[in-house]
Amino acid sequence: MTFDDGELEGRPPYIHSMIAGGLGGTTGDMLMHSLDTVKTRQQGDPHLPPKYTSLGSSYYTIWRQEGVSRGLYGGWLPAMMGSFPGTVLFFGTYEWSKRHMLEYGIQPHIAYLTAGFLGDLAASVVYVPSEVLKTRLQLQGRFNNPYFKSGYNYRGTFDAVKTIVRTEGFPELFSGYKATLYRDLPFSALQFMFYEQFQSWAREYKKSREIGVQLELLTGAAGGGLAGVITCPLDVVKTRLQTQIDPVPVISKSKDRLATEPLSVHKDAAVKVSQTPPRQQKRPISTSSPSTHTPRPGAIPLDEDSIFRGLRLIYKTEGISGWFRGVGPRFVWTSVQSGCMLFLYQTILRRLEVWLPVERSGFSG
Repeated sequence: MTFDDGELEGRPPYIHSMIAGGLGGTTGDMLMHSLDTVKTRQQGDPHLPPKYTSLGSSYYTIWRQEGVSRGLYGGWLPAMMGSFPGTVLFFGTYEWSKRHMLEYGIQPHIAYLTAGFLGDLAASVVYVPSEVLKTRLQLQGRFNNPYFKSGYNYRGTFDAVKTIVRTEGFPELFSGYKATLYRDLPFSALQFMFYEQFQSWAREYKKSREIGVQLELLTGAAGGGLAGVITCPLDVVKTRLQTQIDPVPVISKSKDRLATEPLSVHKDAAVKVSQTPPRQQKRPISTSSPSTHTPRPGAIPLDEDSIFRGLRLIYKTEGISGWFRGVGPRFVWTSVQSGCMLFLYQTILRRLEVWLPVERSGFSG
């Protein structure tokens, strides 16, 4: 029997997978939250020239001016509130769908790919609203922030929820949902397909199911990093669509109508326009794991609400390099976050087997 054939023996109970996934995923997200904040500021900076440019200088500026809790870790509460239930849903769905597909004889790589896809789809219902809140609070910093004017000014997480629902409507909490799925579903599917394959190779190499700390970290980081590189073009398009500022449409009248209307009408209209408060421009920003792409100055706007049209347009105007702009930082973020999360996942699973022994036949399906 190979170590892959021992998969049936090594299956943890579903409840263990969900607890370990929730704790591991939340810890990994919290460890990387400060980097997430810096990238969100870079993406959503409305100033020209931008205040935040390089990663190192931006990190230092936010820390020096705003501190850690309200600066680098702004938005940590909605991040944690979405990360734990989101990863619990992900790992529960992933393990259930993976095991059933393997039992029905589906090829393992297809099973892992599909299970990752379904897991992220289930988790998106939770993590997209939480990410909308998180990214707005990250961009804002502290209440009445004197160092950075983002266009947002919430007193805290719950004030942000009430304000968004009251002024923009409940659907705004799911802003960017479609664009997020286009990037994150393929990423999660590829991440776990690669991870499972790298784990299999590591077990064969070590001739044991216990592969050690170094290989645990390496397999998780390699799976996430490789998936991050492959999905970088989708990340670029998603960021462009969510961070570009759409011009406010101007309503104009025809010359004939203007010529026939009396002068008083025009004066009244001018008074009404002057009394109307300026419309706040909407600037949708990344609502997922941090997009590490910052559009180059003068990048052509993507008017189409289509990922595939956006890919074609970027290729025509910027070539292949446009698809992979920011691939280095994206590789670093996805590999570190994935390595931490999956290492903690496996470590917590082993501890749960000792702390909460459960009969596998009743839970693992």
